[in-house]
Parts: sequence; C-alpha cells; structure tokens
Amino acid sequence: MRLTMDKQALELFRREMDQREYAPATKRKYSRILGMLLDHAGGEVRDKDALLAFKAELRERGLAPGTVNGAVVAVNTFLQFCGYGQWRLRTLRVQRRSFRDPDRELTEKEFRKLVQTARDSGDERMVMLLETGGGTGVRVSEYEMVTVEGVRAGRSVIACKGKTREVLIPDLLRKKLEDYCRRRNITSGPVFVTRSGKPLNRSNIWKMYKRLAEKAGVDPAKVFPHNFRHLFAATYYRENKDIVRLADILGHSSIETTRIYTMHSGEEQRRQMDKLGLVRI
Repeated sequence: MRLTMDKQALELFRREMDQREYAPATKRKYSRILGMLLDHAGGEVRDKDALLAFKAELRERGLAPGTVNGAVVAVNTFLQFCGYGQWRLRTLRVQRRSFRDPDRELTEKEFRKLVQTARDSGDERMVMLLETGGGTGVRVSEYEMVTVEGVRAGRSVIACKGKTREVLIPDLLRKKLEDYCRRRNITSGPVFVTRSGKPLNRSNIWKMYKRLAEKAGVDPAKVFPHNFRHLFAATYYRENKDIVRLADILGHSSIETTRIYTMHSGEEQRRQMDKLGLVRI
C-alpha cells in the first residue's frame, strides 16, 4: 500500500514517529525538513524529479554537506513510510575530517572562565549545570534525568534515543550536587529546575549559556550544551585512551560516532605534524 506524499501523509508520519518513540529533537527536525520538501514540491511529491530538485536546492543554498545528508535521511525515512523506498536519495560522499574547527572548540581554559564567571555572579545553579555537563558528558536533553535520587546513589539512569544507560556521577561532583540540593531544598526528582519547580528544558539552558558567554567574554558560538559533552569526551580520551569505555559512557552504539569526539583541533594536529621534522629550513 502506498500513500500520497502530501501533508496528510506527513501527519500520519508524525504519529508513526510518536509510536516509535523518536527523540523530540528528531521529530522536530524531520517535520521541518519534510514540510520544506512539500512546500518545494507544491504540496505533493509526485515523482523522484521533485526529490532531486529539493536536494539540489539544499546544495545551492550552500549548506554544509552534513546538513544536506541529514535532510536526505529524513526524506528517505518518509519515503520508506509512504511505500516509495525505491525513490531513496543518495547522501553526499564526504571525506571524514581528521580535525575539529578551532573556532568552534571550547578549551578547558574557557570552560574554567565560564564556571568562575557564574560563581562570581552568585549563580550556583549555572555552576552546577556546567560542572555536570563537563563532568559527565550528558546531553542537554538528559539534564532533566539527573535526579536527587540518582545523585544520592552516585549514578543516574538516562533514557535517550530508545536506549537506557547508567551515568556514573564522580564523587566530588556528587557531593557538590548533594550540597546544592540541600541548600535549594530540592528533595526529589530533577536537580535542575526552574523557579516554578519544572525541569529546565533545552531552550532554557541554551539561553542561559549564551548570556553567560557574553558576561564571561567567551565567544558565544563556542558555548552550547553539546560542546561541554565534546570537552568531557576529549579530556577523558586524553587521560585514558579508552575509546570503547568512552563510547559506553556517552551512550554511543558505534565507536565511529565516538571518534568524532576525540579529534584534535586543527592547530594541535598541525603542531604534531611539525614535530615530525621532515620539513626543514
């Protein structure tokens, strides 16, 4: 059975994503991309030419190859759902980059500056948010799963992307979180909450980080939740050189995903190449 690929089919696909328990961020991303596809196709996708034209438009916009490939994955998933799997698009072939963009890499020095600025401002919640992200590598969507009960046990149960894992909380961080909860009279449930007692969401946290970045004099482009996860992963790997254990901690199914988090900056890689001494004056 095939579905007409229009807005009605998109609504059915949204329900399917709910049934399959897609992550909220994935559902929003797929809905946005597929809405763009239908608008581009005049409300209904009638042939593969419409799909190819949409893919070409994304490339003409100058979007990064990874962004285009993310859109292709969304489109292909929708095609499969509607019964048109034979129209699947090919992703762009991109050689994997061997280093991180230094303009986007948050250094440990910058992290310490953010923590100190939050501490000097008397923002204890922000200090604990930063140290929890940097000290455990949890995703921004997982902050609300860091609970008082988990802190007391020294580990939090994290459910994300259809998988459940336990995140260990280092002793020093655990003690600091216990003291924080005691002073704030947070006796159960999520540690990080708003004034009304609701868990902080992704939007709350992003805005808080951007304001802190400006106050600390750190480039706001570097200050976002996933960069603290990168900092944790890079620091852990530098100290332990155990990518398998790191993949488990981060909740990755594939070590290939974890490798992205262990890349050096371009400057660091350049220094390592210079040390080879094969090019001399």
